Amino acid sequence: MAHTYLTIIIPSIIAFIVTLLGTKFVINYMMESGVTSIDHNKKNRPTLPGSGGIAVAFGLAMGIFTYIFGSRFPSPQHPLYIPAASLIYLFATVLSVVMISMVGFLDDINVKRKLVKATDMMDTRKGLPQWQKPLLTLLGAIPLMVVNAGVSAVRIPIIGTVNFGIFYPLIILPLAIIFAANSFNLLGGFDGISPASALIASLALLIYSFMFGTYTGAIITATLSASLLAFLVFNIYPSKVLPGDSFTYCVGTALIASMVLGNMESFGVIVFMPWIIEFLLHLRRRFKVTDLGKRRNDGTMEPPYGRKIYSWTHLIMNIKRCKEWEVTLYFSFIEVGFVLLAFALKAALLL
Repeated sequence: MAHTYLTIIIPSIIAFIVTLLGTKFVINYMMESGVTSIDHNKKNRPTLPGSGGIAVAFGLAMGIFTYIFGSRFPSPQHPLYIPAASLIYLFATVLSVVMISMVGFLDDINVKRKLVKATDMMDTRKGLPQWQKPLLTLLGAIPLMVVNAGVSAVRIPIIGTVNFGIFYPLIILPLAIIFAANSFNLLGGFDGISPASALIASLALLIYSFMFGTYTGAIITATLSASLLAFLVFNIYPSKVLPGDSFTYCVGTALIASMVLGNMESFGVIVFMPWIIEFLLHLRRRFKVTDLGKRRNDGTMEPPYGRKIYSWTHLIMNIKRCKEWEVTLYFSFIEVGFVLLAFALKAALLL
């Protein structure tokens, strides 16, 4: 048992340290390179460095590589330990995360010298055209597709177990990654809201992996949780760096990979439900929506579309006058609620 915990704890520590140091580097590098964006929620509208997700992707990769290193050195015949996780699936996960993070990075670095129209507001960051994002995020699915990741038999609530056969890796998996990456990308305009909610979801999947899932899923979620915690140090209110699409694409892909490789798709769907709902809310306005608020003189946030709800943040701001950090806190409570619901359904043997 001690061996099992160490092979997860040590890679997680490495992921945390690498992300912590990497984020410090990214903050300075992006600021000097002009890869910045305006923080619209602050009174003085400061300019912050963007694309902090690059550090998270790198930290996650180094954490997983640490696990792989221990299972192959000092020699493949006499390693430090026999791997309990699938090395080929871990390599595929790292490649998927890095590839899709690069797509997000391309979106983040599309910065203009002058203010341009970007989702109902003026900003220096223009990003990629909306139609290109789902197409490019397909790249993140390819490594997991070619290794035939996951189990084609999936338990669906109410319906029961369904075997999708070859359609699972070739159709369902890429569609899931495209959807997860882009829907997770829809909610992130408040300090700490993306990493905090993602950390809650990742920890829930980690606990589930230990209880019901696989060791491969545990390694991914453990290193992801550590990376998210390190990044949250810099992104919690008041933020020193913006996550960017490199973060949202990276985390969305990593969460789906952990669900698939951890054999916990039905549980993961409930955990991911807030972002599914966010997708449906944005769809009502054809994704031409900002989840940001308008800052009042007292520091509280005013919903941008009045009583019309196109995001969880709009709902929160309509229910209560709250400051930016409170919006993040309340959404985190919402995610905790869905996590508890997922465990309750599992306990009732519905998942």
